[in-house]
Amino acid sequence: MTTSALNGLVAHSGRTEVCYEDPHLPGRPILLFAARPANFTPRTPILFVHHGDLRNGSEFRDFWLPLVERFNLLTIVPELSEAAFPGAAWYSLGNRSDDSGRAKPREQWTYGIPGRVFAALRAHGMTSRASYGQFGHSSGAQFVHRSISLGFRDAVALAVTANAGTYAMPDLGIAFPYGLGDTGLDEGALRDLLGFPLAIFAGTADIDAANPHFPKDEPAMRQGETRFDRAHAYFAAAQRSSETLDVRCAWSITDVPGVGHDGEKMSAAAAPLLATALGRAVS
Repeated sequence: MTTSALNGLVAHSGRTEVCYEDPHLPGRPILLFAARPANFTPRTPILFVHHGDLRNGSEFRDFWLPLVERFNLLTIVPELSEAAFPGAAWYSLGNRSDDSGRAKPREQWTYGIPGRVFAALRAHGMTSRASYGQFGHSSGAQFVHRSISLGFRDAVALAVTANAGTYAMPDLGIAFPYGLGDTGLDEGALRDLLGFPLAIFAGTADIDAANPHFPKDEPAMRQGETRFDRAHAYFAAAQRSSETLDVRCAWSITDVPGVGHDGEKMSAAAAPLLATALGRAVS
């Protein structure tokens, strides 16, 4: 990605957008929608926000427009369009395997996109930060917690998964994507994951099981009858695993009263925690 293209993300305050092509995913353009605060500098904290099934990056960027000024964040929303990244396989499941189930090289997994954009921003002098944050809602929440679970967190200071439809439970006995079995992770990796600050946000009114975007397959239903139930089942599984492995669990869960499957309201609820964590992160 060229310096001029990257500069488009930070050249002026408010709404910006640029087209990005990941070097490991040629021919699959990604629109980066950004919201830049007026007082942006290279030391401004950076947050990647991940949309849901609607692939509505510009809308999620607009959710964060008032928040970036209030909390002094540069927010970047990578839009993985349905045309370029079709279905859950290419998005929330990370493009880990092909149609026949054969594993793809790790560098082709879509979970690596935020980290590579962040590295490009650092390489071109657009940021001097050493770490960034992540927030995802719905399918974006699946993208975030699965990427964190599979080790894409080297430069992530805090990750928030909000209103996910299903979870990769921190359990090596349950196959991915509903657990972390068959991923190559071992108990050491699971201990490291449980020690990472993963924040789960659950809207107390996110209980509509009739919604067409609500996963209803058998493994999903075993996680709970609603998204709210599944969020708490995910946190409970982390607590059980931490007890079994005798390690401190750094995860947290926050209920957002009266909020359903609403990306805008969940963004506003998570913003203070993210801003605090990113402000404290080593820059």
